[in-house]
Amino acid sequence: MNDIHNASAGCPEFPAVLERVFAFAASVQQYMEAGLAAYGLSRARATVVWLVHRGGPQTQRALARAIGVTARNVTALVDGLEESGFVRRTAHPDDRRALLVQLTDQGSAVTAGLAAEYERHSAYLFAGLPPEQVRQFVATMDTVMGRLAQVATASADR
Repeated sequence: MNDIHNASAGCPEFPAVLERVFAFAASVQQYMEAGLAAYGLSRARATVVWLVHRGGPQTQRALARAIGVTARNVTALVDGLEESGFVRRTAHPDDRRALLVQLTDQGSAVTAGLAAEYERHSAYLFAGLPPEQVRQFVATMDTVMGRLAQVATASADR
C-alpha cells in the first residue's frame, strides 16, 4: 500500500482522474444492465450464459471457477437460467456425478443477439477515434485494471 501513497505524491490530478474512472465504471454498468434487462438477464446470469456460449457445455464447478463464486451461487444462477429457458442441465458423458450446463435454443438466440449488439455498440463508442488513440486507451485501461487487481489481492490477503 505504500506504493499507492508514494505514487500519488506530487500529482494533484490523480484524484480527479480516479473520479472519472469511477464515473466511467458506473456509466458502463448502467449501460450493460439496461441492455441485459431487455433480454431478461442480470449481469451475473448473462456471464453464465456467455461462458457457456463461448466455451460450450460446462459443469457448474467449471462455471463457478471461471466466475470466481461458490458452487452454491452458481447453482442458484443456473436454476434461474433453467427456469427462464436459457439453459438446461444434461448428463455428463464421462462423469455420472456431474451435470453439464448447456444453452437451449432460446439461450443461443439471446447470445447471438448479445454478440450482434456488442459489435454494434463497440463500433459506435469508438467510431472516429484514431487507431493509435484506441490502442492507448486499451493499454491505459489494462494498466489501471492490473493495478486494481493488485490492490484487491492485497486487501484480500489482509
